[in-house]
Amino acid sequence: MPKQKGYSKTIRSQQKVLHVSKKGIDLVRDPMLNKGTAFSEKEREEFNLYGLVPPHVSTFEEQIKRVTENYRRKDTDIGKYIFLEALHDRNEILYYALLLRNLEGMTPIIYTPTVGLACQQYGHIFRRTRGMYMPASAKGNFRKIINNWPEDKVDVIVVTDGSRILGLGDLGTSGIGIPIGKLALYVACAGIYPSRTLPVVIDVGTNNEKLLKDHLYLGERHPRLTGEEYYDIIDECVVAAHERWPKALIQFEDFTNDHAFPLLNKYRKKLLCFNDDIQGTGGVALAGILAAMRITKGKLNEQKIIFLGAGSAAVGIADMIVAGMVEEGLSKQEARKRFWFIDSKGLVTYTRGDKLAEHKIAYARNDKFQKTLLEVVKTVKPTILMGVSKQPGAFNEKVIREMKKHVDIPIIFALSNPTSKSECTPIQAYEWTDGNVVYASGSPFDPIKYKGKTYTTGQGNNMYIFPGVGLGATVCKATKITDSMFYTAAKTLANLVSKEDLKKGRVYPDLKDIREISSHIAVSVCEVAYSEGIAWEKRPDNLLEFVKSKMFQPVYLPYKAV
Repeated sequence: MPKQKGYSKTIRSQQKVLHVSKKGIDLVRDPMLNKGTAFSEKEREEFNLYGLVPPHVSTFEEQIKRVTENYRRKDTDIGKYIFLEALHDRNEILYYALLLRNLEGMTPIIYTPTVGLACQQYGHIFRRTRGMYMPASAKGNFRKIINNWPEDKVDVIVVTDGSRILGLGDLGTSGIGIPIGKLALYVACAGIYPSRTLPVVIDVGTNNEKLLKDHLYLGERHPRLTGEEYYDIIDECVVAAHERWPKALIQFEDFTNDHAFPLLNKYRKKLLCFNDDIQGTGGVALAGILAAMRITKGKLNEQKIIFLGAGSAAVGIADMIVAGMVEEGLSKQEARKRFWFIDSKGLVTYTRGDKLAEHKIAYARNDKFQKTLLEVVKTVKPTILMGVSKQPGAFNEKVIREMKKHVDIPIIFALSNPTSKSECTPIQAYEWTDGNVVYASGSPFDPIKYKGKTYTTGQGNNMYIFPGVGLGATVCKATKITDSMFYTAAKTLANLVSKEDLKKGRVYPDLKDIREISSHIAVSVCEVAYSEGIAWEKRPDNLLEFVKSKMFQPVYLPYKAV
């Protein structure tokens, strides 16, 4: 991992006085300005804070110690999630400082897998509003509603309709937890300013009967809208947000396949946007495969890849790998012939008799139809298995041992989230291949021991890619997000995997270096934007230093009253 040369300079450059207009209890209740017990004596006098905070002036380290102790007292993951969100709501500087110091341990709490449980229980654990709710009943008024958001500057908006939350399905307006978690990662991993992020859920109803009957559910209680009515509501929301913040990046998150592709195709050339489930997942998976090639000594354009699952994530991954194969000399048509997709009906072929969804057609085959994964593995003799099916245990012992017969070191990516949906566990993959495997998962697993050696398997987490892409697009003021940005981000990430990582069985770098990773990915995205002529910001002499200088640092600044 490159040394973090720019950080001390970046932090020093942000040590300036912050002019603040709020005073008294209004200041204490503002999570972006509140320092809690760390307000200095001078600030307490100047901002009328005496009596509103305890008399002891705490150091930042004392505050970190206090919240760490309280976090560790929580004996359940959902309890830890609620504690962190409460801290998030009252003191954002302290929240992000704590998160950055404990990123590897706390990411599974603020995001997958715990965020899935939090979304399922959202109406029951709700404490304080965060983000915006755009209900279908307000159609025609979204331009007015969007103006209720207090911030005039927004850089990144993450929006969901709650229809496909992780591997948990339709959670309606409770899906707001996903945009909240994603934006926390934007801030922690890439230094997007917290006040310039906006989580949004577009509430078009839910088909989840359990939620509709839950008296504490916080969304509108009607079945999901469909057809033109659905698209009209999404369009009005997107247009309203774009009109108010025309330079903001809009990230589509956890939409069902039948909506994810049409929405991306509709807006990607009109405004700055991307779909993380399609493009982000694709970039992260490609990066892991490129790193895996350094272990297997194989060539990307020679791989035979079976996908279990044929949704937006699967197609996004395949499209990105195809781009890599094309760079290595294949045509797009030749590259696509190296993929076999299996959906709920079996192998995706033209010959099986059903009408294929549009996004599957490019990867459909003229092969003989086969029903099961094991049949396809026996026929194809793949080098890579990609799991995006949400079918726990689908990569069973028979499947993996059959694969191992035909390849020395199988590459197995069990990417379904959360952990409970993973197609196989790392210990299963190692035991069934006698330790000769490259394994990655979508959610984190603890390190495993096999035949006296400890393996820290990689997590193909989108947080390796999307924060850096967003940072780069924001810094250079890109006018659109292109596939080439995600492709170069994937190559950059793969190149940051060290030899030490590979020895541990890990095809992704250590998360403790995520800010350095994000800064390099941001630079690569900026370079693409400059080369394609879609950046408004003039290119600085030292792009890496410029990127780092734009990253938010969770440190208290001295305040001066306006």
